Amino acid sequence: MNQRNYQKELELILQQIAESADAQGSQTPALFLHSCCAPCSSYVLEYLRRYFRITVFYYNPNISYEEEYRRRAAEQRRLIRAYNAMLPENGASGEQAGRIEIVESDYEPDCFYDAVKGLEQCPEGGERCFACYELRLRETAKRAAAGKFDYFATTLTISPQKNAAKLNEIGARLADEYGVKWLVSDFKKKGGYQRSIVLSGEYDLYRQNYCGCVFSKR
Repeated sequence: MNQRNYQKELELILQQIAESADAQGSQTPALFLHSCCAPCSSYVLEYLRRYFRITVFYYNPNISYEEEYRRRAAEQRRLIRAYNAMLPENGASGEQAGRIEIVESDYEPDCFYDAVKGLEQCPEGGERCFACYELRLRETAKRAAAGKFDYFATTLTISPQKNAAKLNEIGARLADEYGVKWLVSDFKKKGGYQRSIVLSGEYDLYRQNYCGCVFSKR
């Protein structure tokens, strides 16, 4: 069986969105984008913002500890402010076209520990991580549906340490469950991960050296 090329699938979706906008002048679709951190989101936002009205969803109950969580959240907000500050003003209202919004969830580490209970000894990248993927993507899908977004997605696929196939599998299943479209991705492709490193340097972003949970830190 041939392995799916999620990047090619994403490019086709983006091409269809661009062609629809050119031909019909249709409204830019809304994307509810789960973000694990500012560095991973840097390239994804740069890449997708011409196609979508993006709301970043910072929801990462897996992060240990609260100080680390707050630091990463602050960097996410700072990056978005910097991106929005570069936009030209649009019309008399002063509203900025392509402005990125952010929704930040409460810090709820107990949700993570409940989700991975019994999986504490699993190796990094295994079933414990898959349960963590589902926890974060489920909340993203639920809020995307409630907010009537056109798509939901995650920045997690930009990491070489994350299983893009599993993330896309979970996302597609949740899309069916919640009735909101999943935006397939493998953002590390086409130099995406390398570009995120460059952007992290340009914006002097804090790049953590572990995924977030106490198990990955160990």
